[in-house]
Amino acid sequence: MRGCTRLALLCALPWLLPLVAPGRPAPPAALRRDPRNPARGAEFDRIYSGVVSLPTENIYSFNYTSQPGQVTAVRVYVNSSSENLDYPVLVVVRQQKEVLSWQVPLLFQGLTNVAFHFTASPSQPQYFLYKFPEDVDSVIIKVVSTLAYPCSVVSVQNIMCPVYDLDHNVEFNGVYQSMTKKAAITLQKKDFPGEQFFVVFVIKPEDYACGGSFFIQEKENQTWNLQRAKNLQVTIVPSIKGSVYVKSILLSLVIFFSFYLGCLFVAFIHYIRFRRKSTDGSFGSNDGSGNMSVSNPIAASTPEGSNYGAIDESSSSPGRQMSSSDGRQPCQSDTDSSVEESDFDTMPDIESDKNIIRTKMFLYLSDLSRKDRRIVSKKYKIYFWNIITIAVFYALPVIQLVITYQTVVNVTGNQDICYYNFLCAHPLGVLSAFNNILSNLGHVLLGCLFLLIVLHRDIVHRRALEAKDIFATEYGIPKHFGLFYAMGIALMMEGVLSACYHVCPNYSNFQFDTSFMYMIAGLCMLKLYQTRHPDINASAYAAYASFALVITLTVLGVVFGKNGMWFWLTFSAVHILASLALSTQIYYMGRFKIDWKMFRRAAVVFYTDCIQQRSRPLYMDRMVLLIVGNLVNWSFALFGLIYRPRDFASYMLGIFICNLLLYLAFYIIMKLRSSEKILLIPSFCIVATAVVWAAALYFFFQNLSSWEGTPAESREKNRECILLDFFDDHDVWHFLSATALFFSFLVLLTLDDDLDLVRRDQIPVF
Repeated sequence: MRGCTRLALLCALPWLLPLVAPGRPAPPAALRRDPRNPARGAEFDRIYSGVVSLPTENIYSFNYTSQPGQVTAVRVYVNSSSENLDYPVLVVVRQQKEVLSWQVPLLFQGLTNVAFHFTASPSQPQYFLYKFPEDVDSVIIKVVSTLAYPCSVVSVQNIMCPVYDLDHNVEFNGVYQSMTKKAAITLQKKDFPGEQFFVVFVIKPEDYACGGSFFIQEKENQTWNLQRAKNLQVTIVPSIKGSVYVKSILLSLVIFFSFYLGCLFVAFIHYIRFRRKSTDGSFGSNDGSGNMSVSNPIAASTPEGSNYGAIDESSSSPGRQMSSSDGRQPCQSDTDSSVEESDFDTMPDIESDKNIIRTKMFLYLSDLSRKDRRIVSKKYKIYFWNIITIAVFYALPVIQLVITYQTVVNVTGNQDICYYNFLCAHPLGVLSAFNNILSNLGHVLLGCLFLLIVLHRDIVHRRALEAKDIFATEYGIPKHFGLFYAMGIALMMEGVLSACYHVCPNYSNFQFDTSFMYMIAGLCMLKLYQTRHPDINASAYAAYASFALVITLTVLGVVFGKNGMWFWLTFSAVHILASLALSTQIYYMGRFKIDWKMFRRAAVVFYTDCIQQRSRPLYMDRMVLLIVGNLVNWSFALFGLIYRPRDFASYMLGIFICNLLLYLAFYIIMKLRSSEKILLIPSFCIVATAVVWAAALYFFFQNLSSWEGTPAESREKNRECILLDFFDDHDVWHFLSATALFFSFLVLLTLDDDLDLVRRDQIPVF
């Protein structure tokens, strides 16, 4: 033990006072010093006094026998009436395999920004004094050890008595962390009225708190505890100044507001080009009747006789039926119910039945955009309003919970509750890691920007419809913006909930950071499918119910997935069956009835068509996509069943992302195969998306903490800041992932802009 003169004396006196109360008998004569025997026997729980000088020493012998399986310690209190630092009293404790010594009065070792090496053990805790310099408002205590065990505790306590340096009371005061190889604590001067504090190091008698074994092996000679010494290195360095906070906040704002300027620049360029085309009269090649003269590369490439069931463009195309005088849509089906077979009495009527249309060998967009545009638009707007409701009801209790977590951390001082990167955790106000929260600003700002872009396109499209522009009703992909609005809200909420998670990241609230990632991936897949299948996409209620089921499975996986083999068997079976059911629906364009007997009917169809008749699949492109998709999903299911990953939330997110990437790749390949073009802006967005995602994933896999282990084990992965001495690798992941998601959304928004001048009865469905 080391310390200051008056403080160490005061710390000892309260413990001595009960033992020197009046009336206590003096030590017996047998215990007085015998010149022939320098060591005299002594008993526990008694006070012995004497006088020592340079030639005189007092020796007391205590006999202690440890019992097998016990972890006990003896504490020695020494008090001296002398306050002379030039002639201190040296106290030496000789044990069976170790010698401890200290002086009275104690002299504290002051810590500076120079690394200090020392050794601590369960019977010899260490504590040091640090005083804030005048020009320093915040410091970081960095502790390093080459050995993970024995488990230790680093505590920072205010200057007061007693100093809590025992295993059972070190957590009673101040801020503390358990430690294996690394520990880091950020402290601010305003939290210490005396502008100084103690740094206390306690070695625990067992390693269970740090992830080690709780079992103590019984031995005849219980000397193992004497070997629990740990070499430590402590360094106290000044933390960042307030100007770094300002620079980091400004940099974040500048980076993401530059995207706003970039979008304004692109919009201005498009406006100039549009005005020039309008002036030159070169906006498309019109044939005089309002219809665009375009080629049909798909139809030209199909063999003769393969247009069985095709709709005659001159009679049944929605665009041809519309009168050029009023520009209104024809009477179309407003419901998704099938027409009874008895309703048909002529051959032309048969082309209005979706069972016939959707099972044609070659489908065009006009076949799957026959419903009233207003009804379909209202259907997709439900996605937007529902996700706002979900966001409000989901976010409010989350915010309340993380505020409670942060309050508990601040009140108790227990920094094992939250899994920060403590080497780069910069506090601000009541927040312990403000940098991890600030880095999520990009999701909110870019989500808002995406909503503005979608709103602009929506307004332009509405004006075109009001002007009865034929290009808005008969050409290009049908414009329904409800899913895009929902995607923008989901991106903003991902930033909000990720910030909430990083207020106090731990095992209990990790799903806050991933819930809207599932929604983003699911909404992107729905939007991609809606592009060429506007009439048969899933309703908002079914989609959000599916997302709720996924989040429920994720929570069950986090709770029971670590050691529950039964859970993985059930989940893998559900995963495979869901993949087969969804594949059947996609292959038959929603015309395959989903019930408990669907797998039996699918097996009968497969046996009849593929085994008995040995016929080729009618929709080869769809079949290839679904086969590859099922192989990927079955591989995920088998991987989970065999390896049972502990991070189930990330495992589930990986399934969603892989399916989204697979479908996007298929869509782009089929688009190019159909002789369609990818314009400059979507091409740039595709390249930017790939590059930024690659960089983002690099920083994502730089694990800086992990709630899968103990807090002490998580701190072994902590690293220093890499950007402006303020942001760490995970913060850079936040920046890049927000940018990558924004570009991904722009890909979906602009990918089919080349079809704006192509008739819908000439746009293939795949």
